[in-house]
Amino acid sequence: MGEVNLLAVFLGALAFFLIGAIWYGPLFGKSWRELNGIAPLPPSATGPRPGQHPAWLIMVLAFLFEMLISLMLGHNIARTNPPPYVIMMMAVGFGATIMTPAIGIHYLFQMRPGKLFFIDAGYFIVGMAAMGGVFIALG
Repeated sequence: MGEVNLLAVFLGALAFFLIGAIWYGPLFGKSWRELNGIAPLPPSATGPRPGQHPAWLIMVLAFLFEMLISLMLGHNIARTNPPPYVIMMMAVGFGATIMTPAIGIHYLFQMRPGKLFFIDAGYFIVGMAAMGGVFIALG
């Protein structure tokens, strides 16, 4: 068993996070906000709405969760020492067969729109592919 590549863990999580900035920003941000019932803030509004967490806390916690995901992928890679194509299969597989079904179940019981599911599921799959790419690059 090899050691977990902590640089790859950090940069993999960062890649996932940056994909999220693009995914929920220019690519699908408007649709995602509409599907979640999040109205744009007027220019004069400052700070979070009542009952809402501040944006900086959401971003920090999201990154920490992504670090945990990346650490688990790094652990699996260190335990098995797979070739690059298997690393990508593991990364995309986590997104497509673990994370996506988990949010799918959650969304079914919440009766969320299918379009929202596809936006979020796509993010997990593409983000995990980016994370896998980082692990391969830093192999």
